Amino acid sequence: MSEPTPHAETMESNAGRRWLLRVLDPGVLFPGLAVLTLTAVWLITFNLVDREYRTADRRLAALVSDMAQTYEAQAVRALREIDTTLKLVRYSLDARPPQEVLDELSRRDMLPPTLLFEVRISDAEGHGIASTHDLYSTRKTSRITEQSGLVVELEGEAATGADQSLVFSRRLAEEAQVSGTVSVIVNPAYFVSGYDMNTMGVQGVLALVGDGGISLVRRTGENVHTGEATEYERLLSDSSLVGEPAGLSVSEWDGLERYLVARALFEFPIAIVVGLSRAEQMAATNATRRAYYWRALLVSLISIAVLTLLGRLSRKLRLIQAKALEERLEHARRAEHLAFHDTLTGLPNRAHFSHLLTHGMQHAGRYDKRLALLFLDLDRFKAINDSLGHDAGDELLKEVSQRLIRSVRKSDRVARLGGDEFVVLLPEIEAADQINRVAEKILAAVSAPFLLAGQEFHITVSIGVAQYPSDGEDEQTLMKHADVAMYHAKEEGKNNAQFYSEELKSGSLERLTLEQSLRRALERKEFLLYYQSKVDMATGRIIGMEALLRWQHPELDLLLPHQFIPLAEENGLIVPIGRWVIYTACQQNVAWQQAGLPALSMAVNVSARQFLDDSLLRDIKGALATTGMSPQLLEVEITEGAMMVDMPRAVSVLQQLRKIGVRIAIDDFGTGFSALSRLQAFPLDTIKIDGSFIHDLPGSSADRSLADAIIDLGRCLGLTVVAEGVESAEQVDYLRRHSCDQVQGYYMHEPQPACDAVHAIQKNLISEP
Repeated sequence: MSEPTPHAETMESNAGRRWLLRVLDPGVLFPGLAVLTLTAVWLITFNLVDREYRTADRRLAALVSDMAQTYEAQAVRALREIDTTLKLVRYSLDARPPQEVLDELSRRDMLPPTLLFEVRISDAEGHGIASTHDLYSTRKTSRITEQSGLVVELEGEAATGADQSLVFSRRLAEEAQVSGTVSVIVNPAYFVSGYDMNTMGVQGVLALVGDGGISLVRRTGENVHTGEATEYERLLSDSSLVGEPAGLSVSEWDGLERYLVARALFEFPIAIVVGLSRAEQMAATNATRRAYYWRALLVSLISIAVLTLLGRLSRKLRLIQAKALEERLEHARRAEHLAFHDTLTGLPNRAHFSHLLTHGMQHAGRYDKRLALLFLDLDRFKAINDSLGHDAGDELLKEVSQRLIRSVRKSDRVARLGGDEFVVLLPEIEAADQINRVAEKILAAVSAPFLLAGQEFHITVSIGVAQYPSDGEDEQTLMKHADVAMYHAKEEGKNNAQFYSEELKSGSLERLTLEQSLRRALERKEFLLYYQSKVDMATGRIIGMEALLRWQHPELDLLLPHQFIPLAEENGLIVPIGRWVIYTACQQNVAWQQAGLPALSMAVNVSARQFLDDSLLRDIKGALATTGMSPQLLEVEITEGAMMVDMPRAVSVLQQLRKIGVRIAIDDFGTGFSALSRLQAFPLDTIKIDGSFIHDLPGSSADRSLADAIIDLGRCLGLTVVAEGVESAEQVDYLRRHSCDQVQGYYMHEPQPACDAVHAIQKNLISEP
């Protein structure tokens, strides 16, 4: 076979060159490039849109499944509490009247709160014979004719559910003195109060469905419905299994297509239903799709214009091509960086961190590792922003980000979520000590002084810690729990780190509503003081009054201290409330003296948090100075436990109160754990025997021994002994025989408003020999 001749090789080379020149001809090259560019833009656009839709579908399906698990747990917990109450009442009935049994259980706090629940006992005909609420003769409970388990039914006729109630009933035991049923009655809306408009929108569904084919309660947006007919079996058969993403189905209630999970509660004849409207939830995705199309169209027009211009400038084709390619690459790199990094600090942003956290959890789950998420929020950052301006605030954020990077390992990731919120991801954590060391380094680094605008400033940070998988197995849960722990760190005084625990979960809706009302109660002047007298055992004279706080709630009527004081302690409102109590009590004492009544001592209670607050001494001095009350007439009552929190500080505060001339009483004595040696260190004037030791006097030998011991202790220490909670003549006689100095309780006078307390004082003065 002959080899190719040089002439043949030349011809092949020329043909290839001609083909290349033809392809590079502007009339062929640029239209071809235009077609390829437009095709690429629209293929990428369609792919992005498709991916957005598929991602949104998966996210929503998983979200509904997670919400269903959460709602199922909440519903089961509430139903178990209700069923436990039914069983408790059922087996507590004895020879006593049913109402007496209910009253006793209520006093012992063994029944659910009456603000939300009614516990009712009905006879065999369904007529109520005992209840934690008022009984109405026309209101009947359905009869349970067979010995069955828990029965759930709706009571009332209103279709909207506004006047209907959910009734949970069990038949009374055969050995009970009465036959009939015990029921727990609650507003159906209680079971859908967790509906979150921000998450579920106005077309979501949160419902309980009975196995009888009736919707017990359904909430969609702001609307609550009850008593709707429902195909129970079909609803369950169309739903996904536990742990699987929710499926799409058309709701029989309103015909909307939803991601829906319906799950039967195996312990109860009830199923929970959770659903999100696909149309509503996909609105943002649709907007993103339109944005992609508009961008694609804009890019297409720009591409055509650019390619047309390049065609006219064919002599500069290669230069323009190279420049355009470089510009596109640079734009892509910059766009990618801006999309996943914070423009101010250069740290990964929320979107990028979400990817990092998800990847970290997947890696930890695959290799059975643990990771920790630290949620950071700067303390008092707003004050610096407001005082120095946003430029100084930005400089501070930049410096904080650098200090955070220097405080962690190279394998750890720091990100900024926005504002003054940062997060730190610690992968492959072996023990909690590792987390503590990192948190301590961060606290120390941030607390070091900053130089801003030529001045030195100090700032601190509060840290919340959540761990995977113990505190959450998905990104949303882990972030939420770390955020909850961070807010707990804020509540604990800031500049500290707190680990998440189940106890940190938010309270019930009732507690949240009460807290919101409590924040406005002081400015709305809803607090008032009741006064209870203290009687001298030797003379029978009223020698002092104790100021007792009450809250005249606009909706819940008069609330006693135990119903709101713990909440005020937690959120710090107890300090301004306590300040108001001290001032008002002193003012009332002076007013009584000006009205001609004798100078009586006035006792006020000081909570643990108020006692340790730096402003307590200033508040007491201010109240005495403003009202003109003699310090010797004011008696501050502090519990045993409050004084033991920080004993050196407590001794110092009490000594300063003694210098002012204020008397000091230790309240609820006997319920704490203070030793006699510690008690002697406190400058006290009075000890008050807790009412729990007085209640069974003189019948209980144990209570007699404790009361006698406290009276003897007070006598040995030279203190005035006051017995609280005295309710009978027998108790008064016993305390008089054993030399108790003073008594206080309902037997002498119940707590009264100021106007009624005046009459009690005047009556006591008239009755003196």
